[in-house]
Amino acid sequence: MSAMPPISAQQFFLELFGSQAAASGAIVRRKVRDVERYIGRAAFLTEAKRRGFPVVENAGQFVIFCNNEPIRRLT
Repeated sequence: MSAMPPISAQQFFLELFGSQAAASGAIVRRKVRDVERYIGRAAFLTEAKRRGFPVVENAGQFVIFCNNEPIRRLT
């Protein structure tokens, strides 16, 4: 297995928030491990907060709601 090339924080955010899902206000998810490896948890959460996007963590995944709508837990 080959090593992955380094990725800058700017490139990571461009790919994540430039996706069609993010642009349309849907949700996107990323593995916690990948976020921590490439840019760090603090930088990721700071950028999501700056954009006004709520983030939840479950089962090793970050789920990013790419809109400012309220989140209601139903069960």
